[in-house]
Amino acid sequence: MDERVFRYKAGEPIPEWDWTHRLPIDQPVGPVCQDTSTIFRINSTYMDVTDQPFRDRQWQSGAVLIACFGALSFLWLAGFMLLHPPEEFAITLILPWLVVFLGLGLFGYIAVRLGRDELFSLSRKPIRFNRKEKKIYAIRRRRFFAEPGQGDITWEVPWDENAIFCIHRGSANNKYAYHIRHYEVDEDGNVVRAFSIGRKWEGQECLDGLLSQWNYWCWYMNHGPEELPKPLLFFKEKEDMLESFLFCMYDFGMRASGAYRITMMPFILFMTCLRLIALWTCRDPVWPDYVGRVSGIEFDDPHDEPRGSTPIGWAETTHAINRKDYPDGAKRTMENWRGEKDPVLNALLWAADIPPLENGTPKTKTARP
Repeated sequence: MDERVFRYKAGEPIPEWDWTHRLPIDQPVGPVCQDTSTIFRINSTYMDVTDQPFRDRQWQSGAVLIACFGALSFLWLAGFMLLHPPEEFAITLILPWLVVFLGLGLFGYIAVRLGRDELFSLSRKPIRFNRKEKKIYAIRRRRFFAEPGQGDITWEVPWDENAIFCIHRGSANNKYAYHIRHYEVDEDGNVVRAFSIGRKWEGQECLDGLLSQWNYWCWYMNHGPEELPKPLLFFKEKEDMLESFLFCMYDFGMRASGAYRITMMPFILFMTCLRLIALWTCRDPVWPDYVGRVSGIEFDDPHDEPRGSTPIGWAETTHAINRKDYPDGAKRTMENWRGEKDPVLNALLWAADIPPLENGTPKTKTARP
């Protein structure tokens, strides 16, 4: 359920299911606070997290390359028909151009639409939660001809009661998939633009991860990093070949058996190549100067991570966990949560068309903007 494929509909109201499942920023939505693998770095000023497509970009890369191959194949077929024309004059005149039109119109459109944000773009698109400014800064697209200090195209979102964050529901692999989406609307309540934060969660029972992740981000913005549990891991900002391989291997199952992984190894290696092709054509993101000015870190900030012996990436973190040098899935209980105490049961309540009670009080339907 890549947000670049299943996009929001600009000019239309927020989908009813999303609006009903709007996420509050000032109260918990579940009994647990935990990161579920979304973070690049964290300190007392800001926290950089992933955008939703980050973990699955090998699939988008594959779609782009297939579309390019399809367009080239149609062009080759058209050229072959022009060099070896059939006897019928009408077919000779029309068919090659029809093939060109279909090839470039269909496959070319897919390649351009999906490829502009995948190839020759950015190696990552971080979303910055700045708690001191009470704003979110999201890099959305590469700027090819930037003025000095302009940086890449960046959206700014205030962290206040007017900001609209929702659970977005879509379909993936014949089941529901969810991610957290921010909507910006106009005076009539119609969507102007939107973007998705973090990652996707497949299956209703996995919504407990989404809710605990939202609690994690809200706690950071509202209270700071002091009492936050350690992230599941810190992603590498400069991804290497091993990290790309592990992304693709874990995409076929985080807890898959060794036999299954050996069987799937050709596909894993192929997907790794697709991810690397995308990364090798991209550059690192550049924050605008105005974001850098409000993102200063004290040199003795005790919460500036990762640093020192803190592991970074899948491999280093796994080894550190095995050595007992890093916590395995650290979490904390939300002490002021008065709803369903079981995280999975709470997730199933949120998966329903009518969300659950909020902190033990009936959820009221808020008016649309």
